[in-house]
Amino acid sequence: MKKVRFSLLVAMVMVSHALLAQAVEQGKKFLYYQRYKSAKETFEKVLASNPNDINAVYWLGQTLLLDPDLKDSVGAKALYQKALQTNGSAPLLLAGIGDIELREGKTADALQHFETAISLTKGKDIGVLNAIGQANADARNGDAPYAIEKLNQATLVKNFNNPDTYIIMGDVYRKLIDGGNAVLSYQKALSLDPKMAAAKYKIGKVYLTQNNKEYFLPAFEDAISLDPSYAPAYFALFDYWFYRDIDKAAGYFDKYLAVSDKTDENEYDRVSIIWGRKKYPEAIAAAQQDLAALGANANPKYYKLIAYAYNDEGDSVNAKINLDQYFAKQKPDNFIPKDYSFRAQVLSKFPGNDSLVMQNYQLAIDKDTSFDNKMDLIKEASDLAKRTGNKPANAFWQGRMYNLKKNPSNSDLYNWGIANYQAGNFKTADSIFCGVYETKYPSEIFGYLWCARSLRAQDDSANSGGLAVASYEKLAQQARSLDSVKYKNQAVESYFYLASYYNDIKKDKPAAISYLKKILEVDPANTTAPQFISVLEKPAKQPAQKPKPAAKPNGK
Repeated sequence: MKKVRFSLLVAMVMVSHALLAQAVEQGKKFLYYQRYKSAKETFEKVLASNPNDINAVYWLGQTLLLDPDLKDSVGAKALYQKALQTNGSAPLLLAGIGDIELREGKTADALQHFETAISLTKGKDIGVLNAIGQANADARNGDAPYAIEKLNQATLVKNFNNPDTYIIMGDVYRKLIDGGNAVLSYQKALSLDPKMAAAKYKIGKVYLTQNNKEYFLPAFEDAISLDPSYAPAYFALFDYWFYRDIDKAAGYFDKYLAVSDKTDENEYDRVSIIWGRKKYPEAIAAAQQDLAALGANANPKYYKLIAYAYNDEGDSVNAKINLDQYFAKQKPDNFIPKDYSFRAQVLSKFPGNDSLVMQNYQLAIDKDTSFDNKMDLIKEASDLAKRTGNKPANAFWQGRMYNLKKNPSNSDLYNWGIANYQAGNFKTADSIFCGVYETKYPSEIFGYLWCARSLRAQDDSANSGGLAVASYEKLAQQARSLDSVKYKNQAVESYFYLASYYNDIKKDKPAAISYLKKILEVDPANTTAPQFISVLEKPAKQPAQKPKPAAKPNGK
């Protein structure tokens, strides 16, 4: 009987371990679907039954790190450290603590733990190599080439058949901004698992960063076709259509809700749809109701939504009050580029905030990783500066736009130069028009014209320094050689300046008259030049002679 009882106990233990293993796999599946709440609950249940389940510890730590509502690196670190006290040589836990160290900037310590984990598994544990690759993909201080090396090592393990390896490899290539290899990696994942919706979704994310809707929209739709339960693809489509077709976006949001966990974030998105439908008072009321109900646990984004609603109603004061609340309460890592650009727009409506407006646009540009988005933000900042009459700011943003463009045009260069001229930055305008424009576009008049005007603006009010003489000589010459009819006005402007300079400053009337006569060569109908010529050609009046004193009479 004892033997039977013992065998039954062993069987029960084996069944229990099998059930826990299945639960861990279910938790990983929830994590794959980005159902973080369900994943966390599943892993916690496993650990309640077996606190030493290494897989459950590792994946619970990853859930704490990946959940956007938590981003709990402190909790994940404590979890891994506690488990390492009794499982100090567990490779997966070493990879986990290395992940934490990377996020803390302790790259040398992380590398030591990664290499120890690889050594303990003889470099043949695909799960460990994947964990190391994912850590380096996710952490700001991650080593992308090292991650690719270890992930490639995983593909060489005997009987390799793990699509996750290629998914992580694609993530690493995305970190390197290598879209081609990222897509290739995701396609390799699909070749191992044709139903892997995450691969199609991530291909869509690559094309989304390139703003290529001909590819990213079909990729998101394909992800749903492969797996109708893949919530991230629904949300990506909801996000895309939100500012384009709010009713279509709402349809995708309903489908997203059906396959995702119920979270406070979902409630926020529901309220945002009310705002998207331009029902501003209703959106404000719903947001304020949720803020009151959730208290300290409320998502700070509610304040931002309320600020948008007030701003759209033309109430800048309440928009600023709520936006200030948002920036005071939101975690720094959770700000998105548009937060800063919106703040800049709101601040611009209040006097004395010019420097803060520029600062917030700069933060938005620095945070955005898309080149096209950066350029859009710079244009937005420049347009705002023009509307508000901030000429120095417009000059600054025009310069950023020109210098960031891969192939800037002559119009881009002109806009940069003229913005500096209008802002009173005449020396900078001079360096742009005289130093760059004339050289790059010698057959265009604008470089010569604004070079001359920029130099003239640097002189005193009487032009006594003659700073623009040579440039006006060149402008006249170019105007006549390029097209004397088309550029008649530019030639006339040049000759009037030169005539004035030689008459007023150099006191050289013959030279002044010669320039005035040149005006008539290009503009015979000009009526002003003959008048000045007539005045200058008149002989100078001789000074009146004093009468000779009368002779004194003889005698007294």
